[in-house]
Amino acid sequence: MEEFSKLTEDILNNKEFKKVKYIEHHGSTRYDHLMRVSYNSYKIAKFLHFRYKEVARAALLHDFFFSDEFRTQKDKFISTFTHPKLALENSMKNFELNDLEKNIIISHMFPISFYIPKYKESLLVGFVDKVVATYEFALKFKSKLKYAVNFASLLIIGIIK
Repeated sequence: MEEFSKLTEDILNNKEFKKVKYIEHHGSTRYDHLMRVSYNSYKIAKFLHFRYKEVARAALLHDFFFSDEFRTQKDKFISTFTHPKLALENSMKNFELNDLEKNIIISHMFPISFYIPKYKESLLVGFVDKVVATYEFALKFKSKLKYAVNFASLLIIGIIK
């Protein structure tokens, strides 16, 4: 964790970036989501001998954008397609990025978005982002899922008897 912290220190200490700590995202905060995606991507990239420094940094910035907290469902849906560009623009205003980092940020929603990953590192971050988001949604709806599973179990038991 020490190396990861050193690689991302300037981002984590950035005044603008710190604002993501107060934005709801997948039932948690955008900061928590970014940290999960970044750290997990970093660990996998290091293991696979990918460019893990760029992965850690770009994954931390992949959802670095700001949105109205009272957005409509339609606006949230549209944001699915538009936020990678906003995150890239915001990241470029605050940090120096290389081509790999830019591609990781802009293409992380592939294949849902129109931006195509050019690097294996971009595919990795996009995949980890989807796994983490699924985990976060599961936690968010844990009680509802638990209820549904219990109800389904009762139905199955009733049918079997």
